Amino acid sequence: MHDKLTKIIAAYEELEKKLMDPAVVSDPKEYARLAKEHAGQAELVARAREYLGALDDIEAAKEMLHEADADEKAMLQEDIAANEAKLPELEEEIKYLLIPADPNDEKDTIVEIRAGVGGDEAAIFAGDLFKMYQHFCEGRGWKLEVLSSSPSEAGGFKTIEFKVSGDKVYSVLKYESGVHRVQRVPKTESQGRIQTSTATVAVLPEADEIDIQIDQSDLRIDTYCASGPGGQCVNTTYSAVRITHLPTNTVVQSQDQRSQIQNREVCMQMLRARLYEMELERQQAEQGAERLSQIGHGNRSEKIRTYNQPQDRVTDHRIGFNGTYNGVLLGDALPSVIEALAAAERAEKLAQAV
Repeated sequence: MHDKLTKIIAAYEELEKKLMDPAVVSDPKEYARLAKEHAGQAELVARAREYLGALDDIEAAKEMLHEADADEKAMLQEDIAANEAKLPELEEEIKYLLIPADPNDEKDTIVEIRAGVGGDEAAIFAGDLFKMYQHFCEGRGWKLEVLSSSPSEAGGFKTIEFKVSGDKVYSVLKYESGVHRVQRVPKTESQGRIQTSTATVAVLPEADEIDIQIDQSDLRIDTYCASGPGGQCVNTTYSAVRITHLPTNTVVQSQDQRSQIQNREVCMQMLRARLYEMELERQQAEQGAERLSQIGHGNRSEKIRTYNQPQDRVTDHRIGFNGTYNGVLLGDALPSVIEALAAAERAEKLAQAV
């Protein structure tokens, strides 16, 4: 490990020199790329320096023992013991930091919530999930922007798509992809019977034009009048946009923005995100890569969490985590669930790295 960490520190110092190079400073894109790489390596390099420093101190103290008197030997042995005690924890931290980060963790996200089984109650539950994420994002200081929605007459949404922007958004929200199930007495139920309903959540890392190149000839673009719940027309201009990516038959649509131009841009954001997700899945399939077993595959066919109102319990099935119904669904306890999932992922990564 000593040689590996020495090389990492040397590469980091070389990176620092490049950041002071006038040619790099005058190139905003290259400077931003190197600055991001520099920031991403900072914690690893700090721990590497601390680890190598402890090793050097141990070696120096051992050499001094040969010529030290009794009192000096006692002090040197204490220093050796203290430095040796730090090494195991530093090694564990360094092992984790050496694991390549998911390049999408830094990206903003596009989240899609879609009502599943359960009719009107499923749409209401989809609306409750949206409110949960809205509250969660507000608590973290993230910006949430609704891109497209299809409200239900009974309340909630048949579908809603929104963009979340902020610090390392995808690294947190990625654990929410999958099927969410609720067990409760619906507002529409007059006889007090418990119903099970579902909603699917898809969390897509936002892709920019550099990530995904889209040939305009592959697109069919349709415009139509935006409409509200029940199909009533809310304007008479063709501001709503539907885009079909012909090679993959991927369809996106938006009617919530004020103009056709804005709705088209929203559609392109959603389309890039979906095509980017398809490309990631293709690459993972080719490499034989699988998502970690403890956090599941994160796809929309996998039941990840059950919200049980009568028992006041929310269970995340991937790690067996339990929380209270109102605590999680109101967004206050959602951070605890996500932190537990992140901890499970870290533990699995460390186990694989050993």
